[in-house]
Order: sequence, then C-alpha cells, then structure tokens
Amino acid sequence: MGSLERSKKKVLLWKKAMLHFSLCFVMGFFTGLAPTGKSSLFSTKVAVSNRTQFAPQPSEMSLLTNSVNESFIAPPPITMSMKPAIPETEKKKTLPKLKPRRLIIIVTPTSTKLPHQAVFLRRLANTIKLVPQPLLWIVVEAKTNSTELPEILRKTGIMYRHVVFKENFTELEAELNHQRNLALKHIEHHRLNGIVHFAGLSNVYDLQFFHQLRDIEYD
Repeated sequence: MGSLERSKKKVLLWKKAMLHFSLCFVMGFFTGLAPTGKSSLFSTKVAVSNRTQFAPQPSEMSLLTNSVNESFIAPPPITMSMKPAIPETEKKKTLPKLKPRRLIIIVTPTSTKLPHQAVFLRRLANTIKLVPQPLLWIVVEAKTNSTELPEILRKTGIMYRHVVFKENFTELEAELNHQRNLALKHIEHHRLNGIVHFAGLSNVYDLQFFHQLRDIEYD
C-alpha cells in the first residue's frame, strides 16, 4: 500500500509540473505575439496628439509668412531734394548773356614794287591765323599773270577775298591808297558789318591788339 501511494504522489507532482510548464509556455508565446509595451503606445499617441493640437494649419502658415514679409520688407525710401525750386524768371536772370564776337576785317594792299612781298605775306598770314574768328582778310593786288599770291592765300586756311584792279601807277603810295579805297568800296558794296583795320605787309602785331579792336564801340 505504501509503495502505491508514493507512486501516486509522484504522478501528481509530475502532472503539476507539466501543467505549470505548459502554462508558462503559453503565456510566453502570447506575450511574444502581443504589440510593444504601453510606454511605446503612449509615446506615439502623445506625439500624434502634439502634432495635431499645436502644429499650425496651412492657412495659418500662409498668414504667418505674409505677416513676416509685411513686417520685415520695408518700402523704398523717398528721396527729397533739399534745394528749393528756382523760378523760371530767376533762372533767366542768372544766365550770363553771351556777347557775340564782332567781325574783324583786315585789309592788306600789295604791290610788286615792295621787296620780299611773298615772305611778308606769309608772316602776316601766320599772325592772322591765331586771331579768334570771325575774321575776314581782304588782299588787294594789281592784275598780273602770276598765281603766287592766290596760292599763298588758299594755303593759309583763312577766310579771305582777293580783289584785283587794272590801273597802273608809277608811285607806290598812290597805288596803295587806291587799293585801300577799292577795299572800302568792296566792303560797302557787300554790306560787310565789322571793324576795318589796314594791315601793311611789314606790320608786326601782338594778338592782344585784335582783342582790343573788338572792344571798340561804334554805331
């Protein structure tokens, strides 16, 4: 009898052990299949709830960017002139009045009786070229077959008029006076308005002299 009871107790112990082992196995199996713990679920819920609750909507974002742009983009500055406007009447008064230069008419009589006529003519031309315009050079000569004097005048670059006469003179002074009168008749005939100066071939000039000629007052 005693051995039978012992064997029954051993069988019950093994049954309890097997039942306990099977229960632990089943609990472990279902625990492995279950999702992560409560802490992870709670954290995801919190993250989602934070996003949906505090994140601005698209319309709010557009309003926010517009307000930022309006507050930080300043309009261009308006430049204002500090100088007062000058009336048109005062402007006309302040403008200097430019005085036009008067025409200078230089009359030069020539004669074949004068020595070194071509040399003196070129020297006088070099001086006249330095005089500011307007200027007219009238050169009077007796009619000859020589073209030396017209060629000299063309090369000077000065505005000139070449007057020729046919009369013959034995005296040099009478010939020069006749030439001066011819030049005056030419000026009167063509109505040239200017200051007339008789410049002989042997004359030497300072340029200031021609500036003073323009300052002469005449009616």
